[in-house]
Amino acid sequence: MKGFVYSQPTLLSNELKNLLEKLATEPSYYFLRSAHAVSGVCRKLPKEFATPEGQMFNADCELRWKKRKLGYDVLLLSRVEVGLEGMKQDFSNWEICDFDAYLYKNEPKFPNSFIFKGLNDEDINLDGIIAQRYFKDADTATVHFIALTVKEK
Repeated sequence: MKGFVYSQPTLLSNELKNLLEKLATEPSYYFLRSAHAVSGVCRKLPKEFATPEGQMFNADCELRWKKRKLGYDVLLLSRVEVGLEGMKQDFSNWEICDFDAYLYKNEPKFPNSFIFKGLNDEDINLDGIIAQRYFKDADTATVHFIALTVKEK
């Protein structure tokens, strides 16, 4: 299956939020990181999401962002072609394939255990829902990106 990789440097906070809203499909999940904490995997984006980095993923794509001096740099890893203004497409010959993901709530890197929260802040079980999508250069067979994705029913 063909994949698509896009990037865009220097988005303002409100532009990033608009992009997240455009790309969000049901169900979408978010993971936010700051210097002192991670959000865990949650179903809704907090009203104040000004974290230095994070990601949103669903069955179609994963959007990653990272704060830089002038704004946010974004990387979009997608199984569908998107026509978004300002997004630069990497025209490499990308192939994608999905594999099961194994989630561990008691990861040593996260001493307070790992959080999975639903739309109403309830605990959710993501076993069998989350997968990994490998983005491989078809010409060299090198995997360049591994994105999180949501399995379709």
